[in-house]
Amino acid sequence: MDISTTVPTVTNSSSLHISQFILMGLPGIHEWQHWLSLPLALLYLLALAANLLIFITIQHEPTLHEPMYHFLGVLSLIDIGLATTIMPKIMAIFWFDAKAISLPECFAQMYVIHCFFCMESGIFLCMAVDRYIAICHPLRYPSIVTNAFMVKVTGFMVLRNSLLTIPVPVLAAQRLYCSKNEIDHCLCSNLGVISLACDDITVNKFYQLFLAWVLVGSDMALVFSSYVLILHTVLRLNSAEAMSKALSTCSSHLILILFFYSGIIVVSVTHLVKEKIPLIPVLLNVLHNIIPPALNPMVYALRMGELRLGFQRLLWWLKNCPLSNLSFISHYRY
Repeated sequence: MDISTTVPTVTNSSSLHISQFILMGLPGIHEWQHWLSLPLALLYLLALAANLLIFITIQHEPTLHEPMYHFLGVLSLIDIGLATTIMPKIMAIFWFDAKAISLPECFAQMYVIHCFFCMESGIFLCMAVDRYIAICHPLRYPSIVTNAFMVKVTGFMVLRNSLLTIPVPVLAAQRLYCSKNEIDHCLCSNLGVISLACDDITVNKFYQLFLAWVLVGSDMALVFSSYVLILHTVLRLNSAEAMSKALSTCSSHLILILFFYSGIIVVSVTHLVKEKIPLIPVLLNVLHNIIPPALNPMVYALRMGELRLGFQRLLWWLKNCPLSNLSFISHYRY
């Protein structure tokens, strides 16, 4: 039986008339999209290995038990979660033609993608605020950025994004899907799914706009405001050495933040030409979910000397320490 056939099922509170969606992959290149699986798989493996290495290094190395590295460790976990949410299904589509996805799985993937994506934006904001306090108010930094402060802001970001992204799949599940069930995408994007609905999707589009421009947009505005204030403070320093050191500590953050938020803007703009070139926004959407998790660890490793030294110490420790002692990881606390 053709998997794209609409399958009747018992209607629930969402009045769904189909039991699965079909993720068609990259629009316009279905016949040879499997050739993209190798670079995407390599990016995924790089993201997993590099972020796991960063997380373990931060846990193992006492010199990295600082707020900046705490947020970097959280960012590594988020990147692992985001990449793992989408890449196994994309590989299944490219390699095994496993395009079918049940409605509950699709809505779950939709929620996790939005949740991790907004969390990444929130952690970038935390890192920007941390750098702002460290550079603009250095004497007050130890009294403000305490362990309790880090726990509170991290918990707030997790709670904020976990709760505010719940309406995305809930609203999508309440739509009436009665005919077409083929999605021209590699993942369950909110706009891709609700475009198949037979009833009004105004509320869905409004809430998507709220998340994009109010939640993530406010994060972006605060992040760049923080760096404007940082730059203003740095330029007033009399010492060239102090200025160079201050800029060095922020450069890696700023590179990734610019890439992350500029990617959001590019993906948003390309949706305007989706009807003419449907491949571009879909491909950019996939790449924006996999390139940052692979890029973040490399930028931090290249720009942060303390992190590179931590890598070296961890590799030396792994080389010289018996395997029985590796159980420290499960017992470690920040």
